[in-house]
Amino acid sequence: MQQRWIVLSLALWVFAVAAPAQTVYESQGKSGPVFSDKPSPGATSVDLPPPNVISAPPIAAPAPAPPAAPRPHYSKLVISLPEPEGTVHSNTGAFDVRARLNPPLRPSDRIGVSIDGNVVPTLFRSTTLRISEADWQSAAAGEGNGEHMLQLAVLDAKGVPLIESEPLRFFIKRAAVGGGRRR
Repeated sequence: MQQRWIVLSLALWVFAVAAPAQTVYESQGKSGPVFSDKPSPGATSVDLPPPNVISAPPIAAPAPAPPAAPRPHYSKLVISLPEPEGTVHSNTGAFDVRARLNPPLRPSDRIGVSIDGNVVPTLFRSTTLRISEADWQSAAAGEGNGEHMLQLAVLDAKGVPLIESEPLRFFIKRAAVGGGRRR
């Protein structure tokens, strides 16, 4: 776009400089006066006033794009479900997890989960998530019934932890058939 203005300004300048240097001739035709840059028999030279030249306004360079706003730092990640020291009833190990995160999760970041210190292979895009039976089996230590530790982390696109929750202790309770203990 800037090149176009430069070319247009240059063309106008050339026209303005060259126009006064040429002589214009006037002669009489059948329908009235005829103007030409070539003399013809009976033509007279015409004195022209200097051309009106308007300078093009200066072209301001486009403003540089503002720098990208720094990514806000996460200030708080708290597990709200299961409750601390709470009991989760699940025969398969699948259960829901909810967290409070401030500021909200950015689209490029993910929630990572660890159970009993072992990382769950699934990454989540929301602070409301479901641990599947497969996630549970890949990460939970020991038998299903009993005490377990849960921890969440917000990970950037490269998998680098940005913030981690405090570990939360909770209990899994599986139903036993016939009133006996499940082994």
